[in-house]
Formats: sequence, C-alpha cells, structure tokens
Amino acid sequence: MTAVAIETDSVTDDLDVARTVTEAAPRTQWQQRVRHGLVVTSFIGALGLAGFLGWRLWEQHTLTQAGAAAQHAAVAYAQVLTSIDSNTVDQNFATVLSGATGEFKDMYTKSSLQLRQLLLDNKATAHGVVTASAIQSAARDRVVVLLMVDQTVSNTGLPDSRVDRTRMKITMDLVDGRWLAGKVELP
Repeated sequence: MTAVAIETDSVTDDLDVARTVTEAAPRTQWQQRVRHGLVVTSFIGALGLAGFLGWRLWEQHTLTQAGAAAQHAAVAYAQVLTSIDSNTVDQNFATVLSGATGEFKDMYTKSSLQLRQLLLDNKATAHGVVTASAIQSAARDRVVVLLMVDQTVSNTGLPDSRVDRTRMKITMDLVDGRWLAGKVELP
C-alpha cells in the first residue's frame, strides 16, 4: 500500500505543478505583451524624437544658408550702392535698381533724377568698400544685415578725395530666388 500511496502523492504533486503553470501562463503572456508594447512604444517615441530633432536641425541649416546668402548679396549691393562714377551714372543707376525691390526701389527711382544731375554737375566719383558686416536678424525670405562701409569720395569741389565711414542697415528680401535690397537705412 505504500507504493500506491507514493504514486498517488506523485500524481497529485504533478497536477499541482501543472495547475500552477497553467495559472501563471496567462499572467506571463500578459507581461510579455506589456513588455513588447513598451519596447515598441519606446522605439516609436525615439524615432519620432529623432525625426523632430532632424527637422529642427534642417530648419536651422536652411536659415543659416539663407542668412549667409543674403549677407553676401548685401555686401555686394552696398558696394554697388556706394560706388558711382559721373561718367557712367546711368549704368550705375541701372545696376542699383536691378538689385532693389519694394520701398527702397520706389524711393531710389523717385530721387535718381535729382541725384543724377547733382553727380553730373559736380563730376562726382565714389568708391565704396564694405569693411565689416553682420546679420542682425534672419528668416527664410528676409534678412537684416548691418554693414560698415568706407567710401572714398571726390568731386569738383573736393579734388582731393576723402574717406567717409558709413554705417548701413540693409533689409534683404528674397524675390524670385534673388536677394534684393528692400530697405536701406543709414542709422
């Protein structure tokens, strides 16, 4: 009888273990699903964060490029604007107007007739050189550039040339893929 009792106890123990395993299995599967869900959610979150940071980096890169292009155009334009020769005044005015837009173009067009005559009467010449420039503010389509310009000026009233140092603030606007001066200020 002891042999049968041992076998019965052994079968009972096996059933208890099987019952414990089957009761724990749903709990283990649920925990695995939660873990898998957390891993997938973390991965998607990390991917989203990387995408957002990449987009912000690209935005900053395009803004930096726009600023550099506008600053380069402003430097070239300031030199054109501050360099004039009474022998080629019409060509100088055409070049200035081709690099202008908006408010500044309108103002320059209106005042160019009087300025033209003044330059011709005095046989004036000027040559501008930008000595320093910096970006004050930048957006994709508008950049404000600060400039220091040395302008060598001579005319019939002043045969010996003199150097004028001028500060300029030029607002550059992106128009049809070109950076044009929309506003020029002499603060």
